[in-house]
Amino acid sequence: MTYLITFLEGVISFISPCMLPMLPIYVSYFAAGDGESRRVLPRALAFVLGFTVVFSLLGLLAGTLGSWLGRYRAAVNIVCGVIVAALGLGYLEVLPLPFFRGMAAGRQVTGIASAFVFGLIYSVSLTPCVGAFLGSALMLASASGTAAQGLGLLVVYSLGLGVPFVLSAALLKQLESAFGAIKAHYKIINLICGIFLIFVGILMASGLLSRLLAVFA
Repeated sequence: MTYLITFLEGVISFISPCMLPMLPIYVSYFAAGDGESRRVLPRALAFVLGFTVVFSLLGLLAGTLGSWLGRYRAAVNIVCGVIVAALGLGYLEVLPLPFFRGMAAGRQVTGIASAFVFGLIYSVSLTPCVGAFLGSALMLASASGTAAQGLGLLVVYSLGLGVPFVLSAALLKQLESAFGAIKAHYKIINLICGIFLIFVGILMASGLLSRLLAVFA
């Protein structure tokens, strides 16, 4: 269930109000002027791999820290749960968390290697847009208590963010109407996203998430 939650967090990160509108700009970087899907798709995959490497290393670090704090598991769950709930309140703009807003534009990439490096570097720039859900995924990784699980959770999060990104890069024109519908309902989407984070945070802090995971293990 934890993996499902982190995957959903990745997918929701993709449709965030400052991530989705930037997609055409990203694709223009990958196209580098030619616009051919056979060129765009490999570069988009390399870009996703780049930020997956960075996020996965963060998950490994979070899981390692969680394993060191294993004897304080209840306290770790409470702290992580409170942080995730606070991120949810920030997403709803109840709490001011300005460091999770905005994203700067980048540059064109001309090959697979440069797209990969672009993904590595841009993972830092992605953080303001996906910060709330990335932070939640990292809290889940820390609460998992093992480095391997922390790594796995952030790989799954990156897949949740990366798979729709790659599909959208390959089918941008065909999906324009769907993107328009999503943009038109951002208020509802943000409300649902914020409530989702608060719900996950409450489950973590109360220990219910650990019990649910034990049932489905």
